[in-house]
Amino acid sequence: MSFKIKAEKRDVFGKNVSRRLRREGMIPAILYGGDASNVPLTLRKEEVFMILKSDTGENTVFQVSFDSEIRDVMIKELQKDPVTDEILHADFVHIAMDKVIRVSVPVMIVGEAVGVKAEGGFVDFITREIEVECLPKDIPEHIEIDISDLHLRQSLKAEDIALPEGVKLITSSDTILVMIEVPVKEEEIEVEEEEEVIGEEEEPEVLGKEKLEKEKEGEGAEEEKKGKGATEEKRGKDEKKAKERE
Repeated sequence: MSFKIKAEKRDVFGKNVSRRLRREGMIPAILYGGDASNVPLTLRKEEVFMILKSDTGENTVFQVSFDSEIRDVMIKELQKDPVTDEILHADFVHIAMDKVIRVSVPVMIVGEAVGVKAEGGFVDFITREIEVECLPKDIPEHIEIDISDLHLRQSLKAEDIALPEGVKLITSSDTILVMIEVPVKEEEIEVEEEEEVIGEEEEPEVLGKEKLEKEKEGEGAEEEKKGKGATEEKRGKDEKKAKERE
């Protein structure tokens, strides 16, 4: 399905003008590229919504007509209100239909993996978009990947995708798109938590034992010191008595 949007050249600018346009159901836009300079435009907001709701979304190639010109374009960027998500401004870029372009295309999973159905695993959808290069007319709506044959711990990479004719993969070939993961059992989680608790409790006990042993060693040294002192004192007294007898 081809889309054609009627726009008008814009020659008045400013925040107040943009607010007035939005109140009237219009939005300001700029068309970039082409042989001519950038063109400021105004167009109906609902027509931009129509493009976004199409199967190809922001990758849709459509026509914008203004004055006596018709351009093939794509949405380059949309400025939205961060609170209401209302479209405030649109940037379009001129597309040459005979030149390849790079776009990001959504990935769609089909089938039910063996690793999920029969082996108790779950699907980890890691990469949901890939970048491709092709002519504007060949941009795919999405790329399907069949995960039916995947077992536990197996994955599909970007290099495993069967791309349509005329579409070239730009995303790194070793990028993992989807993996069948093994779920962690509750018992294993509980065991790990118990081991962590035991480990935390054992350390103070070891420290306590070391401290007790050091204290005992200190007490033993003190008693030995006292014992040596008493022996020397007794020896001194005995020597004194012997001299007195002489």
